Amino acid sequence: MKPQSIASLNLLPEAEKAAVYRRFIPARLTERFSIAPSFLDVHGLPLLDLRCHLGATDVVLSLRHRVDAQDPVLYAHLTDTMNGQIHVLLYILNDPDSPRFDVDRMPDGTPTEFGALRRNIAAEAKAMRSGLTPGQVRQGLRLLRDSIAAFEEFVSGLGHDMYFVEPLYYHNAVIFERHGFSYQIGRKLMERIHAGFQEGGDLARSLDGSTEFRAREHADSIRGRSWAIHDGVLGGPYTQVTMYKHVGLYGSVDTFPGGTW
Repeated sequence: MKPQSIASLNLLPEAEKAAVYRRFIPARLTERFSIAPSFLDVHGLPLLDLRCHLGATDVVLSLRHRVDAQDPVLYAHLTDTMNGQIHVLLYILNDPDSPRFDVDRMPDGTPTEFGALRRNIAAEAKAMRSGLTPGQVRQGLRLLRDSIAAFEEFVSGLGHDMYFVEPLYYHNAVIFERHGFSYQIGRKLMERIHAGFQEGGDLARSLDGSTEFRAREHADSIRGRSWAIHDGVLGGPYTQVTMYKHVGLYGSVDTFPGGTW
């Protein structure tokens, strides 16, 4: 029987399931870094790490352009929903040639868990000044459109016509909107955020300059709003947002009309 879920894919022999999971790696990514179809370097060492254990309902994929690279160029964590749909928990594209900002760990090496448990404020401030968004350790690769196209082929191959994503930050949700995603949960929150950042709104009033992440001008940009939200202007973490997209179709949701980056 043809696999239709992560759980069923993980039941396949190692070589077979690896071949399927490789399908959602965009060709432009492997071409850019001259990664061979075997995903081995010139010395025969693996560049691709797949954690897709027998019995697991999730998969973690990590692809490096060099074996000794500090960060992967692609990191993805997928799981099944309760009814067997594909849910993207995390999808990160890193430019390995760009400067690194240690927002993912404290000075003593303790993980920050994407700022959810603790924050390396000094590293975050440097990242923000360099044009990055919350959670980014490096600049991205500007390959999201190619990644979505490759991922939709993967999803279609499993017999699905839709899939779900979990935006970790406000800016992720807005970017997904602009690539045709809609909300399963969280649209009211996004609209409430937009209203709050309008002149006289409660979120706009919180941009009082008390921290570097709460500059007044942050109300007017996607990236600025995301940093302010990461800094706590909502009074709590940015959570409870899940989005979906139908394969080959595009939604028309826009919770930040005219918003610039």
